[in-house]
Amino acid sequence: MKASLPTCPSSSRNGGTTPRLRVLSGIQPSGQLHLGNYFGSIKPNLDFQGKADQSFFFIADLHALTTLQSGDLLLQARRDIVLDYLACGFDPEKSIIYYQSDVPEHTELMWILSTVTPMGLLERAVSYKEKVSKGIAATAGLFTYPVLMAADILLYQANLVPVGRDQKQHLEITRDIAVKFNNTFGEAFVIPEPLIREDVAVVPGTDGQKMSKSYGNTIPLFGSEASIKKAIMGIVTDSKGADESKNPEESVIFALHRLFLDAHEQKSLMDEYRSGISYGEAKKRLLACYMDAFAPMRTKREEYAKKTALVDEILAEGARRAKVTAEKTMEKVRELVGL
Repeated sequence: MKASLPTCPSSSRNGGTTPRLRVLSGIQPSGQLHLGNYFGSIKPNLDFQGKADQSFFFIADLHALTTLQSGDLLLQARRDIVLDYLACGFDPEKSIIYYQSDVPEHTELMWILSTVTPMGLLERAVSYKEKVSKGIAATAGLFTYPVLMAADILLYQANLVPVGRDQKQHLEITRDIAVKFNNTFGEAFVIPEPLIREDVAVVPGTDGQKMSKSYGNTIPLFGSEASIKKAIMGIVTDSKGADESKNPEESVIFALHRLFLDAHEQKSLMDEYRSGISYGEAKKRLLACYMDAFAPMRTKREEYAKKTALVDEILAEGARRAKVTAEKTMEKVRELVGL
């Protein structure tokens, strides 16, 4: 998908000015990373490494407090997710990775934005209603989640935000809040654009719904081989027999397998579905493909897990670099609002 980008704060190059491309994304440390996280967020961000002027990636530990209220568990989850991202290929030389809570400007900007955010805008947030319906406590933090997300993005003047289709409304809310602030106080924020890869806009879970930790239908990236095998072999199927023709467009197994294949390989596999491949065989092939694809990353993760000091240094440097941009934004915001 090609996004039409607004003009970003520019940088001087060769005596002239060139629009800057800033990409930002974040994820909650609320459990094991899964296949949906990888194709919906991680891989799109990796694709920008070395291409964007700046690529920010943060661990959304403040957001995680809306659902994970155990200090010990959050500390471990934060660490695990950093190891996961480094294993997946995030390069600290090309990207900025940091804990959200290490940059206090996130919460300062959230409060200022909340003073111009209409209640009706938040009341229309589908995500809040869905989470409450799933049993998550209806707290003020959960309700104002989109305002903190807006602060996360606007703080860094990001003009491109890779998101899954399920996060598109939050991006629209961010844009609305940015416009409201700019109209009220003066131009402070770039209006961000979403980047949604349509081929992986929604990665299905093992039950056919969107893959989500909330639904318990995920396939972990770095879980044990036994847990990955159990998840894949448990993918829902219809009642068609082993030799019956199957429609690949209606198969969750194929929808997941195709993520790893090029166009030629996808077509070949589709032909096998129509010719009558058994679901058991299709699952075995998906499992083998899955394990092969992530084997190098699993090895890399094990290596990073042994380098505690290096990981701490990467996070500290990431927070320092993030704060440089965050502080510049807040200087402008404070001046405009009179603080």
